[in-house]
Amino acid sequence: MTRLLAEIAASQIGVREEGGNNNGSKIRDYQRATDLKPASWPWCAAFVDWCIREWLARPGVREWLNLQASTPEEWRPKTALAYGYLGWAKARPKTSVILHERDLAQPGDIVVFDFSHVGIVESDSGFQIITIEGNTNGRGDRDSESGDGVWRKARQKTIARNFIRIRPVLALSGTPSVNRS
Repeated sequence: MTRLLAEIAASQIGVREEGGNNNGSKIRDYQRATDLKPASWPWCAAFVDWCIREWLARPGVREWLNLQASTPEEWRPKTALAYGYLGWAKARPKTSVILHERDLAQPGDIVVFDFSHVGIVESDSGFQIITIEGNTNGRGDRDSESGDGVWRKARQKTIARNFIRIRPVLALSGTPSVNRS
């Protein structure tokens, strides 16, 4: 099911800023997925928030996650901070797990980089990950001065801080159970 999250992210490849740094109608759409007012601020985390919001709207995703006690809007991340994803995942231990950079990432995992940047994993070869990232560029820079759009990136795993894997709530028997939190 998380492969669909990677597909949603990939569908945005080619979106570019318009009218200046950290600006453009699509960038504002991504930023509206956060708790912050849209403005000219770095938007890599906003892009991931937007992708997750779109993913949660797809048929079967809410059921797969067993989101019974909370709505998708209550559950999903709304952070504008790359490292904010770690806190978000820690607050949802039933539906997410934080992995180390040495672990094998899967399509749809969220990658938090050492340089305060975040993206969505498309694949992992063991040494290199292919990601979809917002607020980056063809060279792979990430900051409010040089990021210009949504790109597919090949990066060494050594620059990943953590991966976050979204998963359904599992009962002790290994079958899905109802999430009451």
